[in-house]
Amino acid sequence: MHSSVIKHIKNYVSPTPIDLQLFTSDLNEITVSKGVFLLKPGTHVQHEYFVTKGCLKAYYVDHKGKRHIIQFAVENWWIGDFDAFNNRESSKLHIEAIEDSQLLSINYDCLQHIYKEAPIFERYFRILTTNAFIAQGKRILSAQEKNTRERYLEFCSSYPNIEHRVTNYDIANYLGVTPENLSRIKVS
Repeated sequence: MHSSVIKHIKNYVSPTPIDLQLFTSDLNEITVSKGVFLLKPGTHVQHEYFVTKGCLKAYYVDHKGKRHIIQFAVENWWIGDFDAFNNRESSKLHIEAIEDSQLLSINYDCLQHIYKEAPIFERYFRILTTNAFIAQGKRILSAQEKNTRERYLEFCSSYPNIEHRVTNYDIANYLGVTPENLSRIKVS
């Protein structure tokens, strides 16, 4: 299971074998069955998760009870309530397995130790955070400037083949459109 995260890391930085050993020794393998929640609001967040197999979604529920999907995570994606993790707060998000999933988790305190002992991982996570921030900005602009078809095509580009793994309802929710509107553009 560690080979996928090592490959992912090497796409961004060049750690030494000792750095990699330090990092992977603090990873824990976990399995989450379809429909099971990895996190729920109010849960103290102690881990971030790397998906080695499966698919999960992160969402919040607004004060009117409406669900808003903010992220899907498939193989080679990190997922967690990053705000709560980094600020040592309780989760505001639900993270639910859409498929049976295998994950690697890393504890906050272990990660802080790794940053001190192998600073290359601070760079790795900084690059991932920067990329996520840029992607979030593009998603906001896309929602304001592009039509549903264009946003759907961008979604498919960001998450290749995911439309076969998640429901149209969830995709529509992520895009901020009705399921009927999504169905119309998929047919045309």
